[in-house]
Amino acid sequence: MLSNIPVNLDAVKKEDLDREILRVGIIAELDAINLYEQLASMTKDKNIRKVFLDIAREEKTHVGEFQEMLLRLDKEQVQELKEGKKEVEELIG
Repeated sequence: MLSNIPVNLDAVKKEDLDREILRVGIIAELDAINLYEQLASMTKDKNIRKVFLDIAREEKTHVGEFQEMLLRLDKEQVQELKEGKKEVEELIG
């Protein structure tokens, strides 16, 4: 993603805007995690690797923050997460 919003937020209904903004925030954080972990795996410098992995871990916390806010606004998402967990448990235990 690298700083481009993947959704046209102008086209989102007003009542859905906050949920979509939070989803974009989650996407951005996941993108950052992937980038930092990839860069960490590429460097031979253990200190650089350590810093990138620490920052990636912080981004994971940000995902959790955005997700918590989203779950407070989107009860359907709460239910679908439960359904997803149930399906995984049925498939792999």
